Amino acid sequence: MTALALGGAALGNLYSAVTDEQAYATVDAAWDLGIRAFDTAPHYGLGLSERRLGEALRDRPRGAFTLSTKAGRVLEPDPRPGDDLDNGFAVPATHRRVWDFSADGVRRSLEASLTRLGLDRVDTVYLHDPDDHAEQAFREGYPALERLRAEGVVGRIGAGMNQAAMLTRFVQDTDVDEVLCAGRYTLLDQSALPELLPAAQAAGVAVVIGGVFNSGLLADPSPTATYDYAQASGELLGRARLLGAVAARHGITLRAAALAFPRTHPAVTTVLVGARTPDEIRDAATQAGTRVPDDFWKEVRAEGLLPDDVPVRTGEPS
Repeated sequence: MTALALGGAALGNLYSAVTDEQAYATVDAAWDLGIRAFDTAPHYGLGLSERRLGEALRDRPRGAFTLSTKAGRVLEPDPRPGDDLDNGFAVPATHRRVWDFSADGVRRSLEASLTRLGLDRVDTVYLHDPDDHAEQAFREGYPALERLRAEGVVGRIGAGMNQAAMLTRFVQDTDVDEVLCAGRYTLLDQSALPELLPAAQAAGVAVVIGGVFNSGLLADPSPTATYDYAQASGELLGRARLLGAVAARHGITLRAAALAFPRTHPAVTTVLVGARTPDEIRDAATQAGTRVPDDFWKEVRAEGLLPDDVPVRTGEPS
């Protein structure tokens, strides 16, 4: 996997519509930038993200990129009036999501994903957001992934969530290859640090960090910015602006610092960033390639904006 990966939620019309042409151009731009890791899920636009990403990658050499998708929500036909915006996606409400972490559900989910992708395999399958379904996920869903891996249907298995505690359990109690942790190791939230990251490092489990901007606040700390998909509080907005001011004093952007931060921990292999336009993924790549000065990390610590126990690799390019 490349150090920067393209997340596919926006390609599924997250919050607002994206045309097919724009989606394909975004993937093309990512490819031209050297990005070779891509992530999607049935949840994203009721399968639209998978269809678009599969189409955009179909003529690429299959051995030249890695592709991950997820299981846990099975899409059942259920056409009804209106759209899917209640679930965050600007698509027609043609299906309903059914939570299913059973062995059969995991297999059916993967089979449907491969059909939508138009590809013969994916490299990684994550159990997607099993927060409220832990018992079934560990008892049935995870063993199903193990069998799929043993059969060679998928190469790697894991779990993807917006919390660190259950991911730590996956790392300690199962034989996952990698975990995707969204929003829990950022400049504003280091809750993955005490247990998840050390456990993953000790077990040799790769950690992919998503949500590095905490859904927008660390990309643009404006008064209307969101944090974890809700209006950011005044306290968080103030912290983000202070971080942005420190970044500006050191000649970098807050986005560059936000993208660099997770990669300072040795357990983190990849940062996953979403984009809906070619310009967005180009900017992400530019910011991710920016060296964050050592003095930036020293100052944010001195200002109390980053705890002293958070490791940063000073003295090295970020």
